[in-house]
Amino acid sequence: MSTETDTKVVAEVRENFGKGFARRLRAAGKIPAVIYGHGTDPVHVALPGHQIALLIRRANVVLELDVEGKQQLTLVKDVQKDPVHQIIEHIDLLVVKKGEKVQVDIHVVVIGEPAAGTVLNLDNTTVSLEVEATHIPQSVEVNVEGLEDGARITAADLTLPKGAALITDPETLIVAVGVPSNTAADEIEAADEAAAEEQSGEAAVEAAE
Repeated sequence: MSTETDTKVVAEVRENFGKGFARRLRAAGKIPAVIYGHGTDPVHVALPGHQIALLIRRANVVLELDVEGKQQLTLVKDVQKDPVHQIIEHIDLLVVKKGEKVQVDIHVVVIGEPAAGTVLNLDNTTVSLEVEATHIPQSVEVNVEGLEDGARITAADLTLPKGAALITDPETLIVAVGVPSNTAADEIEAADEAAAEEQSGEAAVEAAE
């Protein structure tokens, strides 16, 4: 029985195409997908909807497909969703091989807190890395603990997972630490004063009534 962490997926080869057929597939709890790459002809398949929905919660997941008894490793490259209902409409799967390097976008996760009185700006939430297809990290951590005003962390400063190579421009700004501008502080203070005055006004009206 498949679980959320089980990446082994049975894919059914499909011969029918078109929006109408795709709708019938989704109504039956399946997701249309295409497998491509490594110079092979694209293969159109149907995937089990519930299992796939669980698996793609993780970014850059590699699926171990069973396509008519043939084993195939594929990287989820693109997930197309209905913009309103967020229903998965189609998935693009790239054929990969064990030991092969692939380029993927990895989320940046901030840990720690900068120095008191400063604010943190996360300028880029992902970085592009070249990594082994079967060893794709879920995230790259950036530690901002105690960083002072003016501190900057670029892509070149990141500690990458073993075997990973940076594709993003090394000078790309990831994190900047600064102090709130006087303008921002004044706006907050003005908003607080306005709220206090409004509450006082409401209290006065209630008392008069």
